[in-house]
Amino acid sequence: MLKQYQNKDRLEAGCDEAGRGCLAGPVFAAAVILPKDFSHPDLNDSKILTERARYSLRPIIESEALSYAVALASQEEIDSLNILKASILAMHRAVSELKISPEHLLIDGNRFNPYPGIDHTTIIKGDSIYMSIAAASILAKTYRDDYMLSIHKEFPHYGWDTNKGYPTKKHRNAIQSQGSCQHHRKTFTLLPKQFQIPFD
Repeated sequence: MLKQYQNKDRLEAGCDEAGRGCLAGPVFAAAVILPKDFSHPDLNDSKILTERARYSLRPIIESEALSYAVALASQEEIDSLNILKASILAMHRAVSELKISPEHLLIDGNRFNPYPGIDHTTIIKGDSIYMSIAAASILAKTYRDDYMLSIHKEFPHYGWDTNKGYPTKKHRNAIQSQGSCQHHRKTFTLLPKQFQIPFD
């Protein structure tokens, strides 16, 4: 059972991101403030849940949360800033869109830039420890998957309906044969160095 909070006397928001290891598409982040007494037996780190479980939990999180927000940093921002800074930027954007201002942020991972006026704690594997971070991981993951499905319709040969932009064999083979597109992260190693990639 995940922990409901770190400090019961502070209004906490859990934050997490999705898509850091992808070759294409934005990185998404979510911030979620759950009631202190929130509980759900299936809530867990999005990475160990099935796709069906993630999508069944999303409306529960959205309806039960005191506030939630999802934001992104584009592939252009990832190329400009680097993936870590872009991930933190997306988390800051999500926090800024919350309808209630939290008193403390629980951040999945070990790196974060302070958000103005709000204390934070970084927690390695926090999405498997705290409910609010797990909830944020589910929202970030499902919203990003929805985005990748939408752009898959324009570029079906990359297989984003199944790989969601991650570096699968099918994805890399398509990059080798078709080249990259505007959704690819140009600062990432899209193919082994012996291959040349024609960029749009």
